[in-house]
Amino acid sequence: MAKWGLVTLLFLLITCALSNEVEEFFSSSGHTNNWAVLVCTSRFWFNYRHVANTLSMYRTVKRLGIPDSNIILMLADDVSCNPRNKYPATVYNNANRFLDLYGDNVEVDYRGYEVTVENFIRMLTGRVSPDTPRSKRLLSDDRSNVFVYMTGHGGDEFLKFQDAEEISAYDLADAFKQMSEKKRYNEIFFMIDTCQANTMYSKINSTNILATGSSRLDESSYSHHTDYDIGVAVIDSFTYYNLEFLENVDMTSNKTLQDLFDTYDPAKIASHPGIRSDLFHRPLDKVKVTDFFGNVQNVELTKNRYPLAEEEAETIPEALISVVSNNSSSTIVHKEHRHRYHSFLVEKVQQDLPKSVLGVLSTVAIGYIVLSTIM
Repeated sequence: MAKWGLVTLLFLLITCALSNEVEEFFSSSGHTNNWAVLVCTSRFWFNYRHVANTLSMYRTVKRLGIPDSNIILMLADDVSCNPRNKYPATVYNNANRFLDLYGDNVEVDYRGYEVTVENFIRMLTGRVSPDTPRSKRLLSDDRSNVFVYMTGHGGDEFLKFQDAEEISAYDLADAFKQMSEKKRYNEIFFMIDTCQANTMYSKINSTNILATGSSRLDESSYSHHTDYDIGVAVIDSFTYYNLEFLENVDMTSNKTLQDLFDTYDPAKIASHPGIRSDLFHRPLDKVKVTDFFGNVQNVELTKNRYPLAEEEAETIPEALISVVSNNSSSTIVHKEHRHRYHSFLVEKVQQDLPKSVLGVLSTVAIGYIVLSTIM
């Protein structure tokens, strides 16, 4: 009996070890950095709310730790400087005007007529011209979690850019496909607030992409409320209720995206939000909000030192210029000095066996010894 009791105990220990590792695998994102792409595609004063939507998300991701260097902000119109703005150089998302979204520290990367379908797709896929400044580049990699937020006027499988052109659901799906093939993301969370928004993610077929939209096919997306002093609506309902949840989240929060989605109420939002998770590999109740809206980075500690592989680069000539004065004329003498510089490539040591396997093998060995002793 004692033998079978030990066998049962050994089996339970192995099962527990494996289940913990499986749980950790499915709940861990594996990302090392975060990026946010925030796009307002609407021009004109009466689309004030779309600018406020985007700036509200901008404020949220910055508050949760994503720096401006990792945020691409695209605003098709500068309503803060519009002559009809009763409160110049400000943008508010609430009629009480407690918070100026524009503030003193807003970095707009694409402004006005720079906000085009071509520039948006080039930025996502990295196919920009060589002279494009860093602030206009999405410098993500295969360990990047990317949050993409878009707002404007749309319809069945399209979103308008400045009432001049459109991006289709096929264009968006193709851009994400290129990002996947070029290893420009680890996971993507795509959020869109527009009429018939859910149709915009219907053609996506790349892995590790989670999407949500404000309204289903043949359904409009409505504003939340109007500031009658300004004379226009100041925020959309879908974005408003997302922000209501996000305002209670900080960098250390354990709230998940499932918690966020559970707050979606069609009666309040006045439309039916949609969620597409079939391409996403993690359970939504294991995905922290900060995995996309924040910049909480994992620190990986290793017992072994990282070897530095010395790479000898080309020698670079350096001209040392000395000026020798001789009466009224000057003679410039160039003396060539050559030196070497070194760059180091960090190579991560791959362990032969993961810790989980070693732990299981150790448990099996100990159990075997105990059983052998008894028998």
